[in-house]
Amino acid sequence: METKRSWEQFKGQTRLPKFAIPKRYDLFLKPDLSACTFSGTVQVSLNIIEDTKFLVLNALEIVIQEVRFTDSNNQTYRSCDVVLEGDDEILVLVFNELLNIGEGVLWIEFSAALNEHLIGFYKCTYMDGGVKKNMAATQFEAVEARRCFPCWDEPALKATFKITLDVPSDLTALSNMPIADENLEGNIRTVYFEESPIMSTYLVAVVVGAFDYIEEMTADGIKVRAYCPVGKSDKGKFALDVAVKSLDIFAKYFSTPFPLPKLDMVAVPEFAGGAMENHGLITYRENELLYDELLSSAARKQRLVIVVSHEVAHHWFGNLVTMEWWTHLWLNEGFATWVSYMATDIIFPEWKIWTQFLKLTTYGLRVDALEQSHPIEAYICTCVEYYLEEGGVTVEVHHARSILEVADDISYNKGSAVIRMLQGYLGDHMFQKSLSSYIKRYAGKNAKTEDLWSILSEESGVQVNSMMEAWTKQKGYPVISVKSRDNILEFEQSQFLSSGLHDDRIWTVPITLSIGSYDRLKTLPLETRFGELDISEFVHSSDENSSSFKEKNEENCDEHLWVKVNIDQSGFYRVEYEDKLAARLRKAVEGNYLSEIDKFGILDDAYALCMACKQSLSLLLSLMDAYRKELDFVVLLKLIDVCYKVVQISVDAIPDLVNELKQFFMNLLLFSSEKSGWESISGESHLSALLRGEVLLALSTFGHDNTHKEAIRRFQAFLDDRNTPLLSADTKRAAYIAVMMNTSTTNRNGFESLLNVYKEANTVQEKEQVLCSIASCPDPNIVLEVLNFMLSDEVRDQDATYVLAGISLEGGEVAWRWLKENWELISNKYGGDGMLIHHLIQRVITLFCSNEKADEIEAFFESRKRPSFDMNLRQAIEQVRIKARWVENIRHEQPLRDLIKHLAHKK
Repeated sequence: METKRSWEQFKGQTRLPKFAIPKRYDLFLKPDLSACTFSGTVQVSLNIIEDTKFLVLNALEIVIQEVRFTDSNNQTYRSCDVVLEGDDEILVLVFNELLNIGEGVLWIEFSAALNEHLIGFYKCTYMDGGVKKNMAATQFEAVEARRCFPCWDEPALKATFKITLDVPSDLTALSNMPIADENLEGNIRTVYFEESPIMSTYLVAVVVGAFDYIEEMTADGIKVRAYCPVGKSDKGKFALDVAVKSLDIFAKYFSTPFPLPKLDMVAVPEFAGGAMENHGLITYRENELLYDELLSSAARKQRLVIVVSHEVAHHWFGNLVTMEWWTHLWLNEGFATWVSYMATDIIFPEWKIWTQFLKLTTYGLRVDALEQSHPIEAYICTCVEYYLEEGGVTVEVHHARSILEVADDISYNKGSAVIRMLQGYLGDHMFQKSLSSYIKRYAGKNAKTEDLWSILSEESGVQVNSMMEAWTKQKGYPVISVKSRDNILEFEQSQFLSSGLHDDRIWTVPITLSIGSYDRLKTLPLETRFGELDISEFVHSSDENSSSFKEKNEENCDEHLWVKVNIDQSGFYRVEYEDKLAARLRKAVEGNYLSEIDKFGILDDAYALCMACKQSLSLLLSLMDAYRKELDFVVLLKLIDVCYKVVQISVDAIPDLVNELKQFFMNLLLFSSEKSGWESISGESHLSALLRGEVLLALSTFGHDNTHKEAIRRFQAFLDDRNTPLLSADTKRAAYIAVMMNTSTTNRNGFESLLNVYKEANTVQEKEQVLCSIASCPDPNIVLEVLNFMLSDEVRDQDATYVLAGISLEGGEVAWRWLKENWELISNKYGGDGMLIHHLIQRVITLFCSNEKADEIEAFFESRKRPSFDMNLRQAIEQVRIKARWVENIRHEQPLRDLIKHLAHKK
């Protein structure tokens, strides 16, 4: 009883006690792919820094067979008690005698199951000649290394790793480092890997499976390989080329060489995320690494480049220099995201990828406008406080697991946008110089946000910490209200919340603006709530004072002197213009006086303000009408996105006007559709291919009759000949959507044909396109059938996200009922609180727009376990309530009905 009371002191602690610090792991693993189990041993070289009778480390769902500790005098101690505390995910080793300060080696023998939830050391399957076989892979970020071997599973507790694997002789074994030696005994091959540099446990990786590979060398002599499914190594060529180029780009940009002798990239058949930056062994979902010239769409090609360069970038930001604790995750993800776009722009400058960076900024703005958002740096602490307030004993480290599932919306999107804002403020050269200094100073170490700010301040002479603290340590961002009074622009900042609420927070906002021309630029650091800027120099000339001139100039100003704040959307804030300034901007959009980035920003801000009930839907629709002749891809992408969302809200708010609203939206897109057509043109740009796919998809979704007819004609040609040029990778989804929108319980032919396409497809690209489309049917019974199909063995767990993303508005109610009725099955199948559960909750719940439904959802989950997805759930429910408020606001708009009818018939 005394011993129990002693070890219980370690329960409920935020982080592991620092009695001992690991320096080296000698890890041996032996997976049994038939039994789906593994066994192993780990020898951990420790520094005991405080006399202790306890060693406390992390372990979860592992069986401990034997433990011993040997000190520097070669004296061996055996533990008198071994406590696996599941709630806290810790392993407490109790000794009768004191372990004295000094060096020692902890030896543990253990075993566990290869789980099926795509975390820790897990089992996945692949097809070999029509036979399903098992393989094994790891996914340790954020806190899943403890599922594979007992360890000090915290990012700051870096160590070196010497890994040995026993694997079937016919399979490939991969780990972080190159192979040092191999031994073959019978059908078992023992593979010894070189010892790694120091790294965090979440970056350790092992893959055992059947692969072919191709390889290239970088200019610095780094061997890079792409491991692909057997017989498909040619599909890894494009990603391999991107990786090699990215390595060279980053080594030069950071003035620091790649820190390892090799880089392997492997396509894993079952993988929960998109990719994982394990040190020297990047693991990918197959469709993130494999590229097929005929079957991969332009959008998939683009994403592959960004993902590969993102994971390569982590070897500097994340692996070489690692965040001290998960609170600083944004240092990893924000910077890797930002530099991945930089690398993509260097490799493919014709893609104009920085214009598409706006999508990340927009997503960050959307999430951070929720009351249930969180500061970039404070997610975990917030979660802990929340759970402790509810009386639970959950500790901080548990919720590190949910970082990748919830906090990444902020870490990736807001983080990268804030970085770009800071880069613009300091200048490219100074920013690059500072980052190089940061990498060199903290190489092989851990860092906090303040460490980066300190170096940026040293190099630039700017007090970066005081400027940036509000952006990283408090949630949210400002909306800048702009008014014009007697040639004075008046600014006021307040927090922007989609719920319409406010508080008194203030940011240091780097205001940039153009006045009537991009040659007339102004900057204003807004550090208080209010600010002013005199623009009379652009309105009146000093030597022309006649009243007639003033009258003429003011008239000209009213018509043409537009003011655009937040040039190139470089700042992480929204802008609200008074009516007359908004009217001038609308004319500037219509006259094509603005850049594509600024046209995007104006529409994005207008939509957000409308959703927050700060502007009417009438004003938003009138603005959208100004984009009727738009041809720029990124602007059309935003226009289409707004169209989708307005249709969704209108189904509840003004159901009798939905068809006319769709007609207006189709009219907006017909100009670009007629320009792009269905078939690619030889030598056309990447952006043209992207535009074609998105515009046709939108027209198909809105039910455009001619688009449906042509889509179904081309789909039939595709069924007759899978290699027909009539249906390209970029237009397939538009055709599949048209097929499903013309499917019903009494007319299932198209649906059955699509299912056959899925079942017969032997590429991940083709399967993904089908799965993204088959839930788009307006018949709820078909949607229900699709959801049940998703739960079957014919759809890999990882691919459920594709199905969920395509659920039709008409299928929302049946999807919610299906989720409730199958919750236990779903929770067990997808791991209870993993990424797939997050996607499921987010997609199904946010289809609704009423407070009654939000209440029902809250009541359902109140009585059910809500581990790491609690914040995701609360955000989803908040979004439903925001839309419910918006619905009521739209219902009370008086002139809306006549405007929609007018716009629907306008040619």
